[in-house]
Amino acid sequence: MSSTYNIYCDESCHLEHDGQSAMVLGAIWCDLEKVKDVSVRLREIKTKHGCGSKFEVKWTKVSAAKQSLYLDLVDYFFDDDDIRFRALIVPDKSRLNHSAFPAQNHDNWYYKMYFDMLKVLLSPDSKYRVYIDIKDTRGSVKIAKLQDVLCNNLYDFQRSIVERVQQVRSHEIELLQLADLLIGAVSYVNRNLEGSVGKLAVIDRMRRRSGYTLNKTTLLREQKVNLFRWIAQETQG
Repeated sequence: MSSTYNIYCDESCHLEHDGQSAMVLGAIWCDLEKVKDVSVRLREIKTKHGCGSKFEVKWTKVSAAKQSLYLDLVDYFFDDDDIRFRALIVPDKSRLNHSAFPAQNHDNWYYKMYFDMLKVLLSPDSKYRVYIDIKDTRGSVKIAKLQDVLCNNLYDFQRSIVERVQQVRSHEIELLQLADLLIGAVSYVNRNLEGSVGKLAVIDRMRRRSGYTLNKTTLLREQKVNLFRWIAQETQG
């Protein structure tokens, strides 16, 4: 009997003209049967630190005052074998040359990167439900296109492998909040930032627990923290 996995996706600095050089797309995935237990545990950690179970975990909220909460969340991620993380890093968006490719713009390229980030997680022996943090009102058409591309790559024309690709709101989903935290840490490293003591502490814990610097490609079969650093060629979109 095949397993069903939920994949929770988010991104950092994905806009074309946001003044940031690096972009990170990332995902946490978890067996559907474990999602409830993991979500309960994440709420328990928030409550333990006096934040309340409905507190929304976000990278932008990481501070010295809440450092212990975020360190506990990182430790929980590494201690629980049921949850895994992958990120695609684009270190320099200024090297992109969309005009070199017919009918390509930044939005289209962005979903190509989403495909590259997700495709290595998918196996024809399992089923997947992909949830992406909602960003704007125009995303539904592109979300449908992303599902088409993922399914076609797997010859999954009946959508029996990639069962759904759906926009959701992060404040309602604990695992998507955890994805935001880990993606934020990878993005902070790859933007060479160092102004926040709390954020640097989270990054240090993630580096020590993973054994990775968070700015280089890992082995393709790395299971816990899988990173891919995507480099644009001079004529590549």
